[in-house]
Amino acid sequence: MRKCKIGIVGFGTVGSGIYKILSSEVDSHPILKEIEIAKIAVKDLNKKRDIKLNTNLLTNDPFKLINDPSIDVIVEVMGGVDLAKDIILQSLKLGKSVVTANKAVIARYGEEIYKTASKEGVYILSEAAVCGGIPIIEPLKRSLKSNSIKKMVGIINGTTNFILSKMTNEKADYKETLKLAQSLGYAEFDPTADVEGHDAADKISILSELAFGGKITREEIHSEGISKINLKDIEYANKLGFEIKLLALSERGQINSNDSLALNIWVGPSLIPKSHPLATVKGVNNALLIEADPLGEIMLYGPGAGSGPTAASVVSDILNLHAASVKNNTIDPLLSFYFWRNCHIIESSQINKKNYLRIICLDSPGVIGKIGDIFGKNNVSIESIVQLDASEDKAEIVVITHEVNNGDFERSKDEINSLNEVKIIASQLSCI
Repeated sequence: MRKCKIGIVGFGTVGSGIYKILSSEVDSHPILKEIEIAKIAVKDLNKKRDIKLNTNLLTNDPFKLINDPSIDVIVEVMGGVDLAKDIILQSLKLGKSVVTANKAVIARYGEEIYKTASKEGVYILSEAAVCGGIPIIEPLKRSLKSNSIKKMVGIINGTTNFILSKMTNEKADYKETLKLAQSLGYAEFDPTADVEGHDAADKISILSELAFGGKITREEIHSEGISKINLKDIEYANKLGFEIKLLALSERGQINSNDSLALNIWVGPSLIPKSHPLATVKGVNNALLIEADPLGEIMLYGPGAGSGPTAASVVSDILNLHAASVKNNTIDPLLSFYFWRNCHIIESSQINKKNYLRIICLDSPGVIGKIGDIFGKNNVSIESIVQLDASEDKAEIVVITHEVNNGDFERSKDEINSLNEVKIIASQLSCI
């Protein structure tokens, strides 16, 4: 059987992990022996590396790999957006299948990339782009195809889950825990994409396209991060029987008159009951809960990042490509992907969900009644309203609503914020 020759673009944490798997002498599946690394594109040829390898494999020109007719598959693990996008598209146009771990590129340019792969009769696989080593993308393409996906909700960013777990279990300070996450390699030097929810929004965008079959405009996904969460929120959540997690949610809505499927998609810090399966997901682990018909509910759980898990997903994609090429020269419709319907994201003001609100106000008679009246006037039903930690001059009031219209809730929040007794709305979270 002819070997599958691959070219790896990028040799950081993930790239070196791929090399270790493919060059390992440990007992493994025979098909791994059929994968040959032909060339590796690196940024710096003179960089000292902790891996022994033949330096003849290295080049600083990724386009040498793309233009090499002997290379079958390009593995893009360099990161970034613009150059990575060019490398992916150029590889596809030259008839090479591509494996990538680049969620930012797929989330923003998936339509162009999928169409190019389809036109050229090759594949673009991206299992490692979402949730590291957890097999999520392939099940959505294959195993779950006989189901109608109703809803996906999950913890799909390990950095924020690590921070919130430390804050919950050890009452650790947010800023100090973020520094620890950076020192351990869980967070980037610039952690904005993680802690502000952008990374999770990229991932839920990719998953939503696969699950529902329509193009998602990434910029339309409303996302909030965890940077405003403090230990008071953690404490109150615990008292009320909840955990706080950064969740990504995607849910099927109605089909409108234009045959476009409405989707409710958002990312944000959320209260979840301690009895919920996602409440037990700790540290850098990820999990995705999928509700489908007729299957019911399943949860996929495991390590969401790191050299080993992410590299394992990349190698799994390479093996799938090799197996597909051995079978025949036709495209496997379950391994490839194309859009087959129109989708649109529901505007944030039209979303219905439960909410948590923490209000710092003067400890004066009747303030809870005023807050309740405002919610009632705006058709916002309250599940619970409690006063916590009253002092001489102020009190903290925590409100949890039933599932209500987001526009009505935001209107209520603005009116509450204008009350003379209210000092500040300290935090707002979603609830599931």
